[in-house]
Amino acid sequence: MNPNVKQTANYTGGNVKSLHMSVRDSLKKLRTDYIDLLYIHWWDFDVTIEEVMDGLHNLVAAGKVLYLGISDSPAWVVSQANQYAKMAGKTPFVVYQGKWGLTDRSFERDIIPMARANGTFSVSFSALNNQSLPRTLAGLALAPWNVLGAGRIRTDEEEERREKTGEKGRQFFGPEWKRTPEEVKISRALEKVAKEIGAKNITAVAIAYVMQKTPYVFPIIGGHRIEQLDQNLEALEITLTPEKIKFLESETPPFDIGFPMGLYDPDGNNFMVNVGAYYQRVPDAQPLGPAAK
Repeated sequence: MNPNVKQTANYTGGNVKSLHMSVRDSLKKLRTDYIDLLYIHWWDFDVTIEEVMDGLHNLVAAGKVLYLGISDSPAWVVSQANQYAKMAGKTPFVVYQGKWGLTDRSFERDIIPMARANGTFSVSFSALNNQSLPRTLAGLALAPWNVLGAGRIRTDEEEERREKTGEKGRQFFGPEWKRTPEEVKISRALEKVAKEIGAKNITAVAIAYVMQKTPYVFPIIGGHRIEQLDQNLEALEITLTPEKIKFLESETPPFDIGFPMGLYDPDGNNFMVNVGAYYQRVPDAQPLGPAAK
């Protein structure tokens, strides 16, 4: 930012000029001629959805950006933005980044259903019954942050070690680094599951939870030691049964899906519709899980 420029309204936010200058300057700093994935990191409510999506599409059409992502924005904004992009022949968002983990599951209320609904569709041929059926190929990818509760997913032993050595924990947002009673409860539940399935690290179990809750999840995990990276990679080898997931969720702070989805079954069944007839629903896409060895 040039300190000599007093009026900086056009240098931030989601307006076309801000987007243009941001990418222009980033390309210079990165010493490259295109960006693989460009995120809108928060939504600017002073700019219309059409202007934002048009401005982003222009960057893609110019070859400066390949894919678009969005962070920390309401589900209705993303849905409307992608619907506009689809109808107007513009480039849609393909990934959503937001706060999600066992310490805060509000992400599951609107963001996950929105991501599933914003899939692309094709027609697949079934040789078994000679019928063509619609099939969801993909939804928005999800890149959750705070999966490890800002580093507060840790065992009692780890917390004692940090206190003795003075290492403590993350204090970026304040001096308090110790876990809350709720975080202690979640950590102990993760430790119980880890022992039952033979996992070495509770952080790996916490990561596996989000990766096996819904498809196309790619967690954003921080760390400052090589051994932390090794511990987190164990998540790729963990399988959590529905029973294990249900137990972990029972140990989290109370989560209310809210209105109107609270009127429906978790799998989307509507009891009022089922009064008239029985429906066999096409199952949702499932997470891939660990690769077969």
